[in-house]
Amino acid sequence: MYTPQAGIFALGTSSHAYLEFDILDANKCQEFVSTISAIREPRTTTGGVNFVIGFRPELWRQIVPNDAPSGVAGFNKEIQGTEGFVMPGTQHDALVWLSGSAYDVIFEMARAVVRDLAGQASLVEETSSWPYRHDRDLTGFIDGSENPWLLDAPIEALLPAGVPGAAGTVLLLQKWKHKAAEWEALPIDQQERIMGRTKLDSIELENKPSDSHVARTDQDEFGKIFRRNMPYGTVGDHGTMFVGFSADQTRLSRMLDSMAGLVTGTRDALTRFTEPLTGSYYFVPSVESLRLLR
Repeated sequence: MYTPQAGIFALGTSSHAYLEFDILDANKCQEFVSTISAIREPRTTTGGVNFVIGFRPELWRQIVPNDAPSGVAGFNKEIQGTEGFVMPGTQHDALVWLSGSAYDVIFEMARAVVRDLAGQASLVEETSSWPYRHDRDLTGFIDGSENPWLLDAPIEALLPAGVPGAAGTVLLLQKWKHKAAEWEALPIDQQERIMGRTKLDSIELENKPSDSHVARTDQDEFGKIFRRNMPYGTVGDHGTMFVGFSADQTRLSRMLDSMAGLVTGTRDALTRFTEPLTGSYYFVPSVESLRLLR
């Protein structure tokens, strides 16, 4: 029996930090993986911290080949879409995603993680995020309308029992910067056609355009994923952290190809108002797999 990392499904948290690391010495991968696998949450009664620890798929396969799902790979090259649109691949070696109820606890725990990995890895990407108007992203639309119910989410997100990597999941992490001024200058009905949903109550449009975001990321076509997106940034520079989990990496990669216009030749209209800045895939192993490496 294998157990997924609890932070994957820890909904309702108000403070988040995403820490991405690169190994300093390629000859010390085992030491690095052991150190990061030994990270534990603080013992506190005033506010806990949820962890999600993930590894570059090739790194995990190198260290634990018997627990690595076949065919899963890092975001090792950019996606070149239509009309010159590009999704960058900025793959790193490991991710520690912290979430909790208060940012001071997240801040202190993040500093502790960085200290623990000093001399083994460099912190190359750090992003903090927070919820906006309960369940909306910074476009003003409800995010995650097609998410499976929490009881069903493990079926879609986790590798099943009996296969390498059981109870693990493939995580796609991307940072998307919003072109806020251009987006907010649009009338609401045009925003809704771009999204493919109504803004107030997230009802899917009956005659949504083929280039709408809903049409280009249709989970009935590409397969279900479990999303934990969050807003990030400042008043002047902000956007969305895309956090998507799946038992099958193909679901995620096909959605990206579709958004870039590589499936039907039609590019996702939302990509004209958002810019992808980063892109990494991580394999998030089970709790038992992490324990074996401590």
